[in-house]
Amino acid sequence: REDGEGAAPEVRGEPETVESQRPCLVLLCCPGWSAVVYTCRRLRELCQSSGKVWKEQFRVRWPSLMKHYSPTDYVNWLEEYKVRQKAGLEARKIVASFSKRFFSEHVPCNGFSDIENLEGPEIFFEDELVCILNMEGRKALTWKYYAKKILYYLRQQKILNNLKAFLQQPDDYESYLEGAVYIDQYCNPLSDISLKDIQAQIDSIVELVCKTLRGINSRHPSLAFKAGESSMIMEIELQSQVLDAMNYVLYDQLKFKGNRMDYYNALNLYMHQVLIRRTGIPISMSLLYLTIARQLGVPLEPVNFPSHFLLRWCQGAEGATLDIFDYIYIDAFGKGKQLTVKECEYLIGQHVTAALYGVVNVKKVLQRMVGNLLSLGKREGIDQSYQLLRDSLDLYLAMYPDQVQLLLLQARLYFHLGIWPEKSFCLVLKVLDILQHIQTLDPGQHGAVGYLVQHTLEHIERKKEEVGVEVKLRSDEKHRDVCYSIGLIMKHKRYGYNCVIYGWDPTCMMGHEWIRNMNVHSLPHGHHQPFYNVLVEDGSCRYAAQENLEYNVEPQEISHPDVGRYFSEFTGTHYIPNAELEIRYPEDLEFVYETVQNIYSAKKESIDE
Repeated sequence: REDGEGAAPEVRGEPETVESQRPCLVLLCCPGWSAVVYTCRRLRELCQSSGKVWKEQFRVRWPSLMKHYSPTDYVNWLEEYKVRQKAGLEARKIVASFSKRFFSEHVPCNGFSDIENLEGPEIFFEDELVCILNMEGRKALTWKYYAKKILYYLRQQKILNNLKAFLQQPDDYESYLEGAVYIDQYCNPLSDISLKDIQAQIDSIVELVCKTLRGINSRHPSLAFKAGESSMIMEIELQSQVLDAMNYVLYDQLKFKGNRMDYYNALNLYMHQVLIRRTGIPISMSLLYLTIARQLGVPLEPVNFPSHFLLRWCQGAEGATLDIFDYIYIDAFGKGKQLTVKECEYLIGQHVTAALYGVVNVKKVLQRMVGNLLSLGKREGIDQSYQLLRDSLDLYLAMYPDQVQLLLLQARLYFHLGIWPEKSFCLVLKVLDILQHIQTLDPGQHGAVGYLVQHTLEHIERKKEEVGVEVKLRSDEKHRDVCYSIGLIMKHKRYGYNCVIYGWDPTCMMGHEWIRNMNVHSLPHGHHQPFYNVLVEDGSCRYAAQENLEYNVEPQEISHPDVGRYFSEFTGTHYIPNAELEIRYPEDLEFVYETVQNIYSAKKESIDE
């Protein structure tokens, strides 16, 4: 081993004589001894910290990390093994602590500080989190829940920093695809999305176009372009041949098309999904079309046309003064159809000014993409986590940090979601900072800002008055009417949805307005009956009356993103609460076991008979 560690100890005493060395000399002179010496030397080389033994140990243990190492680099594999091992233990320690710290609320803005302050390569921490997420079976649900949140945060922070650096590029930097991939990555941080992979898929489409183009014109200059290199072709006829070949490959051969049936789906804006599903909306289809055309020498340009993103193709002479009529406009959403100015107006059903036919830079293109995501995020139901809205707000404010209305929306969103810290009020202060910034930018927003400031400060006072964890005992006399327990898989009698109980109250604890809006008084037992907090298979969280619930005789896993927040395992018939939920309902688990035994064992016996 290195540095003499593990080497034979030094023999102290009288100096060695020739006689004392004779056995060694005899062995060295024996036939085959040189092979033994070579084998020992080779074994030592393999077992060194940079040798193949430790490299193989590292590869077997963490295969996904090998892509980060170059074959030509010198790597101390033993040291890498130790660092990765330590990072894994630290990551697991932090994941294990999250449930206790943040069970009662969303993970706050300062909740990830422990991860940010850890020493060592970030890819090691991410890899450990991925290992947790990939753990087999229906166990460790709480670990997976928080590992996912931490990984989501780490990757989004890295992507957002890359996007901000990208936006600092000069206006003539026209990598539209790169910007679109950053948006895709930010909204899908747990997916394996990279510019390299997306570009490789586009390159394969370019090869198909070249094959078709070769049949049209075997001497076409675009066929001589090397991979990763391109220049612009000036002759209109040669450009037209490229576009004809593109239209055939994209729309006839590969069957790309505009998604008219499911237009308002966020997947239409993610470039990796556009390539997988071969469909999108005008702006995403246009970016794909633009990228391919430019790689083949056709200088198309993006046009931020209202209601329908377009590309323009110059038909005028180089250097001449051009107006909007010197261009043909291409509708990538409409199978590459080429339009005149009049046809563009017919497409959207209105007359527009000449300024709207102008070319836009990368930042404006990304602004429109994020704006589309923002609109979709606002359409999400009230039972959702508003993740798309939160992500699109982050992206938009990264580009335009002084947008008053969006800052106000972000403050309202934080307040609505209740993303408050447990031991400090850093997020409260963040909301107040946002509100102060809004007031500076637009004093006219005084009313809205004042309202949110008042409610934010009221929240601070409520937090100060909060006591410890509320424990609900089934043996308590006031809970005698509670029939069901946390962890049971239930079915709603009226709406038919499947759900799992994660909390209960002896009577309805909602306000009068909610009771009136939900028409609770029309129930036979009204609001004077137990009500249950349930996670529903459609991703929503609901508050259901006891008389509307019944046991699900065919229990199944509930696909809800918050299952791991409350439960540690799914047994096949019920969920086992994690430590934090069990503290709040300490007597429920025993009742669950009795219920499962009575309901599902009886069913099994009847089937066997």
